[in-house]
Amino acid sequence: MIRPARKDTASGLALILFAGIIWGTIPLVLDAVGNIHPVVIVFYRVGLSALVIAVIAPFAGTLQELRSLSRRKWIGLIANGGLLALNWVLFFSGLRLAGVAVGEILGYTGPVWVAFLLPLMLKERFDRRVLVPLALALGGTVTVLLATAGHEAGPSVLLGGAIASASSLTYSILILNSKRLLGGVSPIALMLVEDTTAALLLSPALLWFSGPATLGEWGALTVLALVQTVITGFMFLAGLKRVRADHGAILTYAEPISAVIFGAIFLGQSLTTPVLFGGTLVIAGGIIVARMEPAPAIEAPSLVTDLNP
Repeated sequence: MIRPARKDTASGLALILFAGIIWGTIPLVLDAVGNIHPVVIVFYRVGLSALVIAVIAPFAGTLQELRSLSRRKWIGLIANGGLLALNWVLFFSGLRLAGVAVGEILGYTGPVWVAFLLPLMLKERFDRRVLVPLALALGGTVTVLLATAGHEAGPSVLLGGAIASASSLTYSILILNSKRLLGGVSPIALMLVEDTTAALLLSPALLWFSGPATLGEWGALTVLALVQTVITGFMFLAGLKRVRADHGAILTYAEPISAVIFGAIFLGQSLTTPVLFGGTLVIAGGIIVARMEPAPAIEAPSLVTDLNP
């Protein structure tokens, strides 16, 4: 018989995995968006998402929840909004400059940062069990993306790679801060505040860069906001609330792998033996994490902590 804690962990990992797979469709949406500036893309992504969540919030009791939050929690939520805006702008800019392959390789070193920053930010013991699945997932991702990186060249690659690397660090801090906030804040409240904050911070960009002009561009941005932001955001945060941050972060490697597969299906990119081999490594790492039993010495039912000491 499966213990309740085990069921809870398994469902959390499944939610994160499915969110990662859906995020793998983002390159398809960006292809449909065209040459809109990354800052503008992120603005519409978080802005439209905030509008949708604002409609849902009153029915979920979120407004009452937000009124009851302490000042310290509000500061944490607003900081998360700033991190979210910075992370997505860096990541999309890295992809635009360096190409999907190089950008994804460097941008998805984030789970490595999560594993090693976890003891510092959340005061949790380092789980040595994640080293093997982490190595498999990272190695598989690098194998897949190097196999698809042959067409990426040019003077912008170095700059784009540096930007994508910076996005991986902001990504890890974002995940860990979200994990901490979820101890006293619901996922819908967290998303409402962080998306609204990010949209406000990015709104001045509309004065310098042009926005969507065609029905196709508007449609792509709407899908990006509704599917790859609102729906997957709820899935990811609900999953993150139930598992260790380092375990959940490893499963987000499903995004670059699924991105390559979707690219092969819908964008005509090749699916070679190295790609299949790398994907197998990532899947193996995910299976190892999914089968890990909670270790009492490093995991507890009340894993998520509040911002207050």
